[in-house]
Amino acid sequence: MDAPVSTSPRPWSPPPDASDVVKSIHAMLHPRNIVVVGATDKPGNYAERIWNNLIKYGYEGGLFPVNAKRESVWGVPCYKDFASLPEPPDHVLVLVPARLAVQVIRDAAASGARSATIVTSGFSELQDEESQRLAAELQQAVRETGLAVTGPNCLGNLSAGEKLFTNIDDRAVTMVQGPVAIAGQSGAIVMAIRQTLEDRGVGIGYMVTTGNEAGLETTDLMNYFVVDPSIRVIVVYLEGVRNTKAFRDACKAARAAGKPVIALKLGASEGGRAAAMAHTGALAGSIETFDAIATREGVIRVQNLDQLIETTECFVHAVTPKGNRLAAVTLSGGKRGLLIDAFDAVGLNFAPPSPGISAELGAMLGPGSIVGNPLDAGFAAVVDPTVYMRAIKLMIDDPDTDIVIIDAELPKAPHELRERNLRRVNDMAGEASKPVIYVSAMSIGFTDYTKELRQTLPHVTVLQGLDRAVTAIKSLIDYAALPKQVPDVASSSKPSARATLEKILKQAEGAALDEVDSKKLLKAYGIPISKEAIAQSAIEAIKIAKSIGFPVVAKVVSPDILHKSDIGGVMLNLTTPAAVGKAFADITARVKKLKGKPKLEGILIAKQVNADLELVIGASLDAEMGPVVLFGSGGLDIELMKDVALAGAPLNEADARALIGRTKAGVKIKGYRGKPALHEASAVKALVGLSNLISDAGQRIASIDINPFLINPKTGVAVDALIVLNNEAARQSFDKSTKGKSTKKGGGH
Repeated sequence: MDAPVSTSPRPWSPPPDASDVVKSIHAMLHPRNIVVVGATDKPGNYAERIWNNLIKYGYEGGLFPVNAKRESVWGVPCYKDFASLPEPPDHVLVLVPARLAVQVIRDAAASGARSATIVTSGFSELQDEESQRLAAELQQAVRETGLAVTGPNCLGNLSAGEKLFTNIDDRAVTMVQGPVAIAGQSGAIVMAIRQTLEDRGVGIGYMVTTGNEAGLETTDLMNYFVVDPSIRVIVVYLEGVRNTKAFRDACKAARAAGKPVIALKLGASEGGRAAAMAHTGALAGSIETFDAIATREGVIRVQNLDQLIETTECFVHAVTPKGNRLAAVTLSGGKRGLLIDAFDAVGLNFAPPSPGISAELGAMLGPGSIVGNPLDAGFAAVVDPTVYMRAIKLMIDDPDTDIVIIDAELPKAPHELRERNLRRVNDMAGEASKPVIYVSAMSIGFTDYTKELRQTLPHVTVLQGLDRAVTAIKSLIDYAALPKQVPDVASSSKPSARATLEKILKQAEGAALDEVDSKKLLKAYGIPISKEAIAQSAIEAIKIAKSIGFPVVAKVVSPDILHKSDIGGVMLNLTTPAAVGKAFADITARVKKLKGKPKLEGILIAKQVNADLELVIGASLDAEMGPVVLFGSGGLDIELMKDVALAGAPLNEADARALIGRTKAGVKIKGYRGKPALHEASAVKALVGLSNLISDAGQRIASIDINPFLINPKTGVAVDALIVLNNEAARQSFDKSTKGKSTKKGGGH
């Protein structure tokens, strides 16, 4: 038989002002024809599986196999090259060995192709020199040709509206344009997400596997899904964020369009490598920094695949709730208790029904009944089965509820009463302006019958597994509360502060700034610091102490000693000249005994500040997400308590106050259990200044650690500071301290 040629019109086109990337992705997902390069009749090969899927699902564009060594394959003519095709190539599937793939991309572009999917592996996922060279050549070819390219090392794509399935998966696909788009590096994971969502009755409009991302990245696909009017929910699998600004911009665009981004993010990044030498860097891992920045911009990060499925189901079928007031109906006292416990664990509660609804429920349930929320209608429903449906109707109609939860699951086989109730609730939900959500306490497998029944209930959400359901509902509530527009915050630093930054960084040597230079930078950026001066002799130290006023603190000053307390380089509560002189001598002697002979620049004599609370204020440069600021409980117990919160930098005052409010330290600052309120303004000023500093430094500072920042009712000051540089010396120091520890690299499949 002859290969089909293109006949179908394209159903949707990007607006004229769409970016070139969006237009190129549209060409990839809505091509005029598909050319399979590397076609072979070897049984079971990837090319044959993809071809069979294109035929099976009825792709209506042109389909052309290419192989110079074949005259026919799969029962159709096989073409020796692009010039032999009956029409110019549009989308090219590359299934030739890696060493040939680069030339195929160049030839395809020269012949008029607009996009390509490189299924072939053997590039950057391998560590040998030849594979790395081929990866670099492929990236260059993609840049020079301008093709929209997914892969290499990927498993193909789905565009349901085009009946296009350029994928090796032989599991059944529901080829109906759905509201969900999926993209990610791992073909196996993305394919599993598609299959499971379809089994749950959630339609998939697009599925794109990006593999090694030599061309298009997951972020680029997000931008396309934002523009496509058929997509309402975006699901992404992220092994890493390569372009922080582009990712954040895509998240903001999705939020502005009201399209939630549900992300499964893997692993700790290699970012913050040098920052691990400071407390801030050690506490601010990539997942925490991802959450701190991406969540603000509308990303819902899930922890596993099961949670992803429930959360996606929730956002696809639930209307936007107006608030967090929950109502629930169950037929079991035990289930009622489970619901209360599960939602309480995430800070959500069931409020009493409104007075009018309570009265109606009481009259309906009869004398002696307890009208509560969640409502246990079990006993009354046994006496009168209509009570159950009337109770649900009252809860949905209650003006004091925002979300109605029904404890039940879909039947696996025909059940007249349950099906009738389900359809009645579906009709009620369709008329309501609030989500109506069925929650099964356990996961129940969907039979073919269940799947068909689910398709007839478009207005209700069906969640499985109580903990996952609660997480999904909490995400729905949190997302609804976010502002549609996420404002950009720019650094508010003064020119004089930036000039000081440039001067100190230009003169800096070694892995870190010493405490003196660190505090010069802090002071330039408006961060209050303690009264202090550096001494080169015991006599000078005593003189400084007398001028500052006792008690004082003595601390070693050395760019080679990052944690002074660890080597006995800090001495507190010095109340006499003799104590200061002895401290100078003792610290100096300890430093001279250290291996490696660290450089000693002097001993810092500082006013000892009385504090009601020790805080940690820090910043670090995450390789994936950029500059991030940290705030929390500080002092010696910082690792033990881990009462910290993070936010992307820079911050304005409102952002800083919100960050403080996310910690237990913030509760103490407000005045806890009758204690006086502490000087929050100084902490706000320090956070804003520090966020400006890490932002202005660009890539030159890895981390800044102020621990402790001491605060009392009248003031707050930084009494210790460590600024680790993002340079070779810092990286060598990090590598030396982590020798023997493995790092994980992501793959494509």
